[in-house]
Amino acid sequence: MASALWRAQLRAAPANGHGAFIAPIRKVVLEFCQHGPSSANTRRFISKDMERVARDNPHVEFVVKQRNGHEPIARGFYVNGRDKVIPLQRLEVTGIERKVELILESSGSKIKALKKGRIVESTSESVRGIWSGLHVDTPFMV
Repeated sequence: MASALWRAQLRAAPANGHGAFIAPIRKVVLEFCQHGPSSANTRRFISKDMERVARDNPHVEFVVKQRNGHEPIARGFYVNGRDKVIPLQRLEVTGIERKVELILESSGSKIKALKKGRIVESTSESVRGIWSGLHVDTPFMV
């Protein structure tokens, strides 16, 4: 007799690919000072816009930490074990929102510099070569 097949055994392991996407960010922490003037816009962002950003990203855990005497920062924790810290002092509310979006859209991987002399890396060279307006029947006028 065949063994029983349970529904839990039919589930696929989550992975990025066709039909599935796992966000690389897992947690965003906003740290601010309750009384510092450099944290004024961060406090305003937390009180007015934080709820909307959290609702738009239900897959991310948002944490707000009060750290008196420290400059405001946004810290992102990623599934690959890395984290990214962005200072928020002297930023307007829209700038803080852009920095939080940068953390949300980032992959968390280490930034690598391109190799010298190569702007674009490809597995094969271009068949057509470099296009120029001078290589057509009617020259391209500017």
